[in-house]
Amino acid sequence: MEPLAERMRPRTLDEYVGQKHLVGKGAVLRNMVDSGRISSFILWGPPGVGKTTLAQIIANKLETPFYTLSAITSGVKDVRDVIERARSNRFFSANSPILFIDEIHRFSKSQQDSLLGAVEKGTVTLIGATTENPSFEVIRPLLSRCQVYVLNSLEKDELLDLLHSAIGNDSYLKERRIELKETGAILRYSGGDARKLLNILELLVSSTTDTPLAITDELVENHLQQNPLAYDKDGEMHYDIISAFIKSIRGSDPDAALYWMARMIEGGEDPKFIARRLVISAAEDIGLANPNALLLANAAFDAVTKIGWPEGRIPLAEAAVYLAVSPKSNSAYLGIDAALQEVRRSGNLPVPLHLRNAPTQLMSSLGYSDGYKYPHDYPGHFTEQQYLPDALADGRFWFAQHSPQEERHYQWMVQCWGERFKNEEQ
Repeated sequence: MEPLAERMRPRTLDEYVGQKHLVGKGAVLRNMVDSGRISSFILWGPPGVGKTTLAQIIANKLETPFYTLSAITSGVKDVRDVIERARSNRFFSANSPILFIDEIHRFSKSQQDSLLGAVEKGTVTLIGATTENPSFEVIRPLLSRCQVYVLNSLEKDELLDLLHSAIGNDSYLKERRIELKETGAILRYSGGDARKLLNILELLVSSTTDTPLAITDELVENHLQQNPLAYDKDGEMHYDIISAFIKSIRGSDPDAALYWMARMIEGGEDPKFIARRLVISAAEDIGLANPNALLLANAAFDAVTKIGWPEGRIPLAEAAVYLAVSPKSNSAYLGIDAALQEVRRSGNLPVPLHLRNAPTQLMSSLGYSDGYKYPHDYPGHFTEQQYLPDALADGRFWFAQHSPQEERHYQWMVQCWGERFKNEEQ
């Protein structure tokens, strides 16, 4: 017998669950299909949301030849063979054959290059499916010839509709007289993935002989033991979660920071990766508002390197909370970026003579170091002199942001430089 997910695979857009923004009445893909003509596009979304099914439905609706390749098992030769077969099956005035490539993000550059001519000439209409951001994984020339459509994880109501449809319409499941007493666990474990939802339901049905079968949260949890998290250390989810983690620290929310860190830990993230991001955050987002943050982040990095898991989660959590509750300043981050921009604009401006070393008699005779004032010889260890190139003598790159810690630095600069630092504006 076919797996339940295959038995429940929809055959028409009206049976298709989810993605109403693409296939609902008046939506873009629905309109293209109804018009009888489609252009090449890429479906980007998490696993189990219907990318392959949608491509098959479109091919059936348009009554056009449908070829499929897997990026995992196919090479350049396979691509060229399929394109040649599609060319031979191309009928005058008919729609171009559809070439569906699953996991197109796994295609190498040369494999993607081999598709360009056929897509551009209309020999095939390409439908690609990917769980990864196409802007990172698909070559620009191919991406420019395809529209990208984003598919979303299924919502709770959509998953429930799918459950009720399977229980009420599948001939085998109807015999088991299944009752959905509780759905919290099965929905949570599915993670918005329709295929995973149906696989869990099939597992529950096959692992018990109860008829009628009552599905409860306890039953689901006993059979699945743990919640397999959707976290690919090399994938889009990886970057989304670390982004949420850093932005939670930047936004001074320790609870959110701990939650996203827990997601990474449970997903098997490398603790050194988390530690590195904490060090970066301490320098970029806390900065001079609390210089101790960088020291603590470095200490956490050192600690997790020495002790590993699971205890390493403790110093990492300590650092994350400390960074989140610290006052914030990115003045040093903005300052170095402004200086870099100026260097790229103005090029290699000469170092003023009084700032140059004079280790030889010739250099001294040319004026090197002449007029330099040694600050420690003056009251307060400061005396005013020019340190920037002549063309940038009054330049400013660092602007204090007046956090309590940084305010002291700012006031000292005003005391030293006077008007140069007063009434500053970025």
